[in-house]
Amino acid sequence: MADYTFYTNPMSRGQIARWALHEAGADYEAVIVDWQDKPAAFLAANPMGKVPTVIHHAPYGDQVVTECAAICAYLALAHPDKDLLPREAERAPYLRWMYFAAGPLETAVLARQLGFEPQDARQQIMAGFGSFERTVGTLENHLQANAYVCGERFTMADVYVGSHIDWGLTFGSLPARDAFTAYAERCRARPAYQAGKAIDNALIAEMQSHA
Repeated sequence: MADYTFYTNPMSRGQIARWALHEAGADYEAVIVDWQDKPAAFLAANPMGKVPTVIHHAPYGDQVVTECAAICAYLALAHPDKDLLPREAERAPYLRWMYFAAGPLETAVLARQLGFEPQDARQQIMAGFGSFERTVGTLENHLQANAYVCGERFTMADVYVGSHIDWGLTFGSLPARDAFTAYAERCRARPAYQAGKAIDNALIAEMQSHA
């Protein structure tokens, strides 16, 4: 048995987790989830029925990890030899920006896509992320001054933040600002990114050929 069972669909946030698995050098078995026929074992592990879901078959028992940010953080901890964890001086930006992407950034982008943006100061306070412009500008400022989330060194936080920016630039949900484009290019140059994308792109092409 592989060390990890990875429930995913290539047309999903599962692409984030696959990149993380490759960065960690994890031994995994992928199970492709059909939206209309979800495996019972998958639903038992994650009753939400959401992908990605990762099960680590650890010596002390199976560990179920859901939510992309948590999967990324868990894999970095489980594979410390890959040097994807933050060093002491990097802990604050590592945690700050990973959870910034999981909270304000994803919410701001989704709100704009669905047409639910807060319209005044009171609504912006209630929404938490403030406004799309403020959220995007804050991340842009950080990446103008830093090659990666934690400065000059790639960490697992870049898998998560980088995936958001990669997706946003590809599908137009984030503006193509110079700092985002340059950062995305650095992330896309990673061998693990390219390996994961090659697998998912091949699966997507196969699905579309049978549609």
